[in-house]
Amino acid sequence: MPISSKQLVDFLNEVGKTLDRKIVLVAAGGTALNLYHVKASTIDVDFTGPAKDIELFQKAVNATQPGYKVHLWPNGQVFTQLLPDDYLRKSKRIRSLKNIDLRALAPADIVVTKTGRLDQRDMDDIEACIRKFKLTRNSIVKRGKQVEYVGNQDVFDYNLESATARFFGKSAYKKKRKRSL
Repeated sequence: MPISSKQLVDFLNEVGKTLDRKIVLVAAGGTALNLYHVKASTIDVDFTGPAKDIELFQKAVNATQPGYKVHLWPNGQVFTQLLPDDYLRKSKRIRSLKNIDLRALAPADIVVTKTGRLDQRDMDDIEACIRKFKLTRNSIVKRGKQVEYVGNQDVFDYNLESATARFFGKSAYKKKRKRSL
């Protein structure tokens, strides 16, 4: 069932009433694009944020049972990508709700987190994000090199190169990534 931004905010308002303190939620993927009004709806709900906030929100969601999938990841993780620590600072405040500071990932972060899986829906979302926010190849590649990928790093690098080549022409992407040991 598609979820509109109004339905999402209504859901968050209900959950916010059950929380005993203010938390930070950062929308990711299609949820972020929905809140940015790039997409009319999303098929599931994806959030990251500080681990303690995500844990508290998960408990509230379990009690609320929204009727659609809610995916939650701690500390800038989105699916199999780990964003740099500055993801929260780079995110954009969407609105303040009862006990929820609702944010959305920065557009470049949306693109690089969609790169890990890179199915057709992800490609469509990446294209919409690039157009709406006028992202450059350089901004995407630069951010992509800062992301840690849990899994085969070569797959992520290949997907990032493929996506940027598709939307910006022949790739100039080079593997210059800092690898932590």
